[in-house]
Amino acid sequence: MNTALQRSDSVTVASVQMVSTPRVRENLERMRHWVAQAAARGAELVLLPEYFCVMGAEFDKVKIRELHGVRADAPIQQALSETAAMHGIWLLGGTVPLVAGSPDRVRNSVLVYGPDGRERSRYDKIHLFAFKKGAESYDESVTIEPGTQPVACDTVAGRTALSVCYDLRFPELYRALGMLDLIVMPAAFTYTTGRAHWELLLRTRAIENQCYLLASAQGGQHENGRRTWGHSMLVDPWGEVLACLPEGEGLVIGKVERARLAEIRLNLPALSHRVI
Repeated sequence: MNTALQRSDSVTVASVQMVSTPRVRENLERMRHWVAQAAARGAELVLLPEYFCVMGAEFDKVKIRELHGVRADAPIQQALSETAAMHGIWLLGGTVPLVAGSPDRVRNSVLVYGPDGRERSRYDKIHLFAFKKGAESYDESVTIEPGTQPVACDTVAGRTALSVCYDLRFPELYRALGMLDLIVMPAAFTYTTGRAHWELLLRTRAIENQCYLLASAQGGQHENGRRTWGHSMLVDPWGEVLACLPEGEGLVIGKVERARLAEIRLNLPALSHRVI
């Protein structure tokens, strides 16, 4: 039973779009600024982009990795917990580099904090991006240790599927989680792949799961030379884009409506028609 969403017929959600730098302290200050702006506009759940805390050289994320848990020597997790509690919101920090089994890799983790600042859930990115086209090349497996377990948790917006960036290309991840009210998608899509596939994939995942999808992206030219696509957005269960920010820092804000979920699932009960 989805009690979280039943407590409210309409939940205001927000995604933060950033153009993160190699400097953690600077990125955390920008995070605090935008979360405060979102809360002031009524957001009850706020999603941050992948690598919100650092976008630098390939091994920078390894250098700043933290043990899992809020403590004085884990400034990223501490900032997320304190910010959630300060504004009384659900804050989804996507992503935080956490200690992995290998000393030269990290777990790329979404951490979910409730309005009291307490951590409620964790998801480690499962699918690791690899791409090569001309001089453009990426291989996340060099610095990231993959997770193994799909995760959904109850938030103020209902049953919420946690996922990260490249996970978007794998629909079976979300099918494994059953009925969902919201998919969150923190990402740092490259300009090349984002321009080709980002919106198409977001809308498809929302349509096939008949749920809302909130995407928070990196969106611009970074100091490390990488260019990210941006286009943070909120998509409804019919695949309609309710709000979008093409490029640069800022917010996407909209509502998750329980009546809209029910209407679409009643009119087109596709999830109940599944036979495989």
